[in-house]
Amino acid sequence: MTQQSVEPKTSPESAGPGSRVPAGRSWLDRYFHISERGSTVAREVRGGVTTFMAMAYILLLNPLILGGEDVNGNLLSQPGLITATALAAAATTLLMGFVGKVPLALAAGLSVSGVLASQVAPNMTWPQAMGMCVIYGVVICLLVVTGLREMIMNAIPLALKHGITMGIGLFIALIGLYKAGFVHQGEATPVTLGPAGELAGWPVLIFCVTLLLIFMLQARNIPGAILIGIVVGTLVAIVVNAIVDIDPKSWSSGPPELDGSAVSTPDFSLFGNVEFGGWGDVGVMTVGMIVFTLVLAGFFDAMATIIGVGTEAKLADDKGRMPGLSKALFIDGAGGVIGGVASGSGQTVFVESATGVGEGARTGLASAVTGLFFAACLFFTPLTAIVPTEVASAALVVIGAMMMQNARHVDWGDRSVAIPVFLTVVLMPFTYTITTGVAAGVISYSAIKLAQGRAREVGAFMWGLTVIFIVFFALNPIESWLGVH
Repeated sequence: MTQQSVEPKTSPESAGPGSRVPAGRSWLDRYFHISERGSTVAREVRGGVTTFMAMAYILLLNPLILGGEDVNGNLLSQPGLITATALAAAATTLLMGFVGKVPLALAAGLSVSGVLASQVAPNMTWPQAMGMCVIYGVVICLLVVTGLREMIMNAIPLALKHGITMGIGLFIALIGLYKAGFVHQGEATPVTLGPAGELAGWPVLIFCVTLLLIFMLQARNIPGAILIGIVVGTLVAIVVNAIVDIDPKSWSSGPPELDGSAVSTPDFSLFGNVEFGGWGDVGVMTVGMIVFTLVLAGFFDAMATIIGVGTEAKLADDKGRMPGLSKALFIDGAGGVIGGVASGSGQTVFVESATGVGEGARTGLASAVTGLFFAACLFFTPLTAIVPTEVASAALVVIGAMMMQNARHVDWGDRSVAIPVFLTVVLMPFTYTITTGVAAGVISYSAIKLAQGRAREVGAFMWGLTVIFIVFFALNPIESWLGVH
């Protein structure tokens, strides 16, 4: 939409005595530099509300991914996970608004949550898993402070970055299909359609309807398509459950019914459950690879998202420089620490922030509004819990499809690129681990470049990663050879 700026575009850092700003501005205007960026309070509020509506689905999807048991068989509290998700999103987004002062909203990164659920929680207690989340957040903050984050971003080939994003997309989509009951573990085959080669039950049918509805809304470019689809799918589930005799056990998360009041006290039972150490049974190498995988999962999208949204908001120049960039990157890293303490997974900047920018958001006030909405959701956990797993799972598949759009940036005619990307993409869902896909992609990329006589193009950092991942794959034979048990 066209902006009617009051003054020439300028950042608060560059605004000088000559900048034309309205006299007698409010403290809100002065603090968030609203006039300097050619915006208004009303426009910022509208943008903040729009961003929240676009990413509110995370309140449903993150508990869905994280829900389950840890290695000791302890069942995680669903209301506790919803509270943790809302609390962490509110805290980090408010921090971005008041400190970073840019229109970027944060919430639990589904790629990080996928790693926590599939690779971390099955091997250690939940407090230990959250301890790993805090560590990964500290590592990213250190990378930002030392300037290494940008160096590492530049060292990894762009094609592999796209491959990692696509692989995580397929991984997330597989989680959604499985949790919805669309695919099952078969007896004669690794997976099957439904429990016996066909779909069974009303819940999975509602999943299909919700999935198609979201895709149709997206095809029409309807804003908030995912949230609208979830709301409509939930209403359909409530109606079907009321008029059809459905076995309550056929719903993965229980029948879509409101149990008691729509408002409740937040469940902080998981808050602060963080433990460092006690990883003796897991092994030092495994712990190192888990931290590395978490850093990797939360690393690549954030900088590109921040710069992309900043450019859309006309805050970044042609070199990607924008006011508060270092603060934004640091807060994104701190999201790992905040999410770990809250037990809500690592927080990262959401690309849905661009929807608020499209409505005119240019400052941190929009993020503050979004954060306040997440904070309000702390008291509406019962409403969130009504949404069936089957409905929420449809959004996971949609997000996976959106992440696959990166395929258009890959030169599939260049085997030195196509093969590593292919291995990265397919091995994440096929092995149910993100680390394996990344490792295979890195090793194959280096090996093919070596075979082509182009080893220098790989770079020292990538060769170091290649050695680490070779050890990762060969760890069991090496331990057997050395007699380590």
